[in-house]
Amino acid sequence: MAALGAGANEENAQSLAASIVAAEAEGLTSVGLTHFIDYLEAIEAGRIDGNADPVITRPALAVYLSDARGGLAHTGFDRTIDDLAKAAKLFGVSIFSQKNAYTCGALGYFTGRLAQQGLVSFAATNGPAVLAGSGSVKPVYCTNPMSFAAPAADGSPLVIDQSSSATAFVNIRKAAEDGRKIPEGWALDASGNPTTDAAAAMKGAMLAFGGQRGANIALMVEVLAAGLSGANWSLDAPWFSGGPDSPGTGLFVLAVEPKLLDPDFEQRMRDQLDRLRRRYGVHVPGRARAEAAEKAQARGINAPKAVVQRISEFAERYSA
Repeated sequence: MAALGAGANEENAQSLAASIVAAEAEGLTSVGLTHFIDYLEAIEAGRIDGNADPVITRPALAVYLSDARGGLAHTGFDRTIDDLAKAAKLFGVSIFSQKNAYTCGALGYFTGRLAQQGLVSFAATNGPAVLAGSGSVKPVYCTNPMSFAAPAADGSPLVIDQSSSATAFVNIRKAAEDGRKIPEGWALDASGNPTTDAAAAMKGAMLAFGGQRGANIALMVEVLAAGLSGANWSLDAPWFSGGPDSPGTGLFVLAVEPKLLDPDFEQRMRDQLDRLRRRYGVHVPGRARAEAAEKAQARGINAPKAVVQRISEFAERYSA
């Protein structure tokens, strides 16, 4: 209702709402209902075309190319996911590449859904520049997240979802709004000096995890997401929370059929993840998200009153 009230059509509203609810249910609150407000305001301002009709072409049998046409990142993928999975199971691999979209929120939402269909997947996306490159003190990349997912027999899939930056941008923005300090190694100020002042970091640049190696990964993500698709490079992407223009970001998703390589992959994956977790104390990404989603399904989702009120304002416009 809120997305419809902001100006989205039914298909786009459903695609967006499903991704937001999934993120919130999995405990990813920074890209959940709070971030939903960013989407609603962007639809209202025209940074997202809520009525965009993605154009999807198939330049090769196992390659799907989507032009989001200034709309959401989710709609084109939702239209394509079943065909993408079928192609991967037939040819062994398939690719989804997209340009001209708004930022996509939780990237694990895309890979995790493919893992639920028995596929190993990798995804990369970009956005407006906030991250310093190797040797630079000015923003040249987005946080440029990447996600990897793999199915496991009779259990939740492995889902790795992380940015190339030392932290997510929304964490620094929230710290600035709350007047809190940020840890060392997260960001630089406008003069290129390390800072723990979140407000100063918002005017400077974020730092990659692992220094030069993390920055190199950000560049790799940039090439996969923006270079291959024809999307805006991060340096050229309009800011996602101001102005009338879409950031025009890219998305790259690779799907692999593991059973063609090893029919016992899912069972071996489950055994390995169990061994890592139980015998060696390894944190297995994805498990906590799946458990949180199960609890949310049983108990519902709680959100701050101010967030609910703001979302309700948009929903009331549709009702009116």
